[in-house]
Amino acid sequence: MEQVLSRPEASEAVQESGWRFLLGSLRTSVPVNSLAQSIGLAADAVEVCGDDADRHLRVDARPDRVVFTLQSVEHAAVTTTDVELALRITAAAEKCGLQAQPEIGTEAPRSVQVLEIAIDALDVAGIRPFWKAVLGYTDEVGREGPDDPLVDPVGQGPAIWFQQMDQPRPQRNRIHFDVCVPHDEATRRIETALAAGGRLVSATRAPAFWVLADLEGNEACVTTWQGRDG
Repeated sequence: MEQVLSRPEASEAVQESGWRFLLGSLRTSVPVNSLAQSIGLAADAVEVCGDDADRHLRVDARPDRVVFTLQSVEHAAVTTTDVELALRITAAAEKCGLQAQPEIGTEAPRSVQVLEIAIDALDVAGIRPFWKAVLGYTDEVGREGPDDPLVDPVGQGPAIWFQQMDQPRPQRNRIHFDVCVPHDEATRRIETALAAGGRLVSATRAPAFWVLADLEGNEACVTTWQGRDG
């Protein structure tokens, strides 16, 4: 029977198999020599995971590496099934003369990692719908409260979470988000963000970009390819 594992349990279970536990998931990277080899290894991983692949496995295949991520979609956590699948994928890689590894050390480009972005806020519940709309994000499975993170539904972008502030910050923010969308998606994305409590700061450079902000002044630009030539 599938069981959800604690953080120490998940980490210890895969430590010697080239995987690492990161924010509720297992992740490894397998260096390869070509995109064809990358795709081939990804196919092997899907095969050894069998019927569990769609519910647990995500794959990022590139010409120099394949990054595998395992997490139970149902539980939004690492389970005993994920550990078993990690071991199968490690064995499949070894059959091809490849090694699953977290790429830790001075010679590695960097270790496997998961990027999250935090937004400070006085009124988390008030600004969260704007960021959900402008980024095209959704609630994390099983975590739909006003203080919970937002995640990319297709798993490409970093998670967004909100940190409660005790008092306002008078200075202007020194960072903002650029959200590049298809030119025929921009209007809908902007309208959705405004309906979710955002405001239009500037459209003087549209359609190259529109500057939007949430209720507390945190900014995001919706950008397209248009209006940049000449």
